[in-house]
Amino acid sequence: MHELGVVLEVLRTVEDVMKENGLTKVQTIVLQIGELSSMVPRYVQECFPAAADGTVFEDTELRIEVLPANARCAGCGMVYPVVPGGGACPRCGGDRKELLSGREFLVKEIVAC
Repeated sequence: MHELGVVLEVLRTVEDVMKENGLTKVQTIVLQIGELSSMVPRYVQECFPAAADGTVFEDTELRIEVLPANARCAGCGMVYPVVPGGGACPRCGGDRKELLSGREFLVKEIVAC
């Protein structure tokens, strides 16, 4: 499970932001994770308490927003959600596509106390 290492890195990044902005406490961290990201949102959520234990983030809430995977069909140009249809274009049935979103892993927001 590589999620723990990634969560630890997120906390280091947020800690750097805190130092740069003179913050001592963070109420909420909001992450955006794409459906096709290598990160499993549930595992990230489950790792967070262990990563935050004994740090300034012990009382911090972690919120995760899952971003849908969207693609543009190379055949007909339709933009569609990839996961529900198994990847094929719902309009023409084509499987050649350009992935537009769904692999993101971002710190969207840091809410200070």
